[in-house]
Amino acid sequence: MTKILEVNNLQVDFHTYAGTVHAIRNVSFDLAKGETLAIVGESGSGKSVTLRTIMGLLAKNGKVTNGEILFNGKDILKKSERELNAMRGNDISMIFQDPMTSLDPTMPIGKQVAEVLRIHGDVSKKAAMDEAARVLELVGINGAKERLKDYPHQFSGGQRQRIVIAIAIINNPQILIADEPTTALDVTIQAQILELLKELQTKIDTSIIFITHDLGVVAGIADRVAVMYAGKIIEYGTVDEIFYNAQHPYTWGLLESMPTLETNSARLHAIPGTPPSLLNPPKGDAFAARNAYALQIDTEQQPPFFKVSDTHYAATWLLHPDAPKVELPPEIARRRKIWQKMNPTTSKEAE
Repeated sequence: MTKILEVNNLQVDFHTYAGTVHAIRNVSFDLAKGETLAIVGESGSGKSVTLRTIMGLLAKNGKVTNGEILFNGKDILKKSERELNAMRGNDISMIFQDPMTSLDPTMPIGKQVAEVLRIHGDVSKKAAMDEAARVLELVGINGAKERLKDYPHQFSGGQRQRIVIAIAIINNPQILIADEPTTALDVTIQAQILELLKELQTKIDTSIIFITHDLGVVAGIADRVAVMYAGKIIEYGTVDEIFYNAQHPYTWGLLESMPTLETNSARLHAIPGTPPSLLNPPKGDAFAARNAYALQIDTEQQPPFFKVSDTHYAATWLLHPDAPKVELPPEIARRRKIWQKMNPTTSKEAE
């Protein structure tokens, strides 16, 4: 598949009164045309910073210290502010978490949706408003033409998120970045928004990067998943590989914390401890202090990526040929059995 985006060895630092925060540490990933990539991790893992760097929206105290971000082969980091303004909302669009902070409460929603179209193209006011009505209908705002003059407060939370999505897609962007777009919504509306994004991806032929702290959200939307921890990607693979054949203990912790129909315990699993300070990142594996399966080498040396399959890699010393075999947590063992049934030939070869 054609790669539309390539992030290579990206490093981002923030200069604060306390010192330099190494927020993003040698992050690499790619996005294929028409694909949905989910980036998953706890708050503070670096998900949003990575995507804001792609959009050229870093805070003033943030600085890219290494790496490149290739969009259609050209490095975004070398673009001028004028070129970035032309790209944002046109080639690459972003859906933010809270629609009420994304929408102007003093401006009718029709004007807000149409404005994006007029900024990036020579379109008349009437044509822009007609297109705004069409796109609002597309995202599920019933009677959109009659509601163009309504204000954000006249819509429900789910409808406001649909309006934000309309703003993001009106120029048919090549990449749509969704930064936790369902966090503020109830479960029913959340499911509707996720289904809408899947439908829109086909209709406007776009690639999606979906950011979330909830691994369960990505099951029905992602093609591939990248798991982030302490500013680094620590595992990535297809959605089935991550859900049923996860290799990194941090990914195990995320999976164990998800409620499922098979969950027997009255209490959900929680990963002990807290992420490390990135003012002084740990010498070895950043997850070692919270990892019940940590080896001595985890405190001394960062693990490289080990290949699990052509599409699946994980940075954990447990995959080293000399590492001891560990007893999997019950939930992970249950998922591994499902994986073995799904891939009987591969499982036999691995044995």
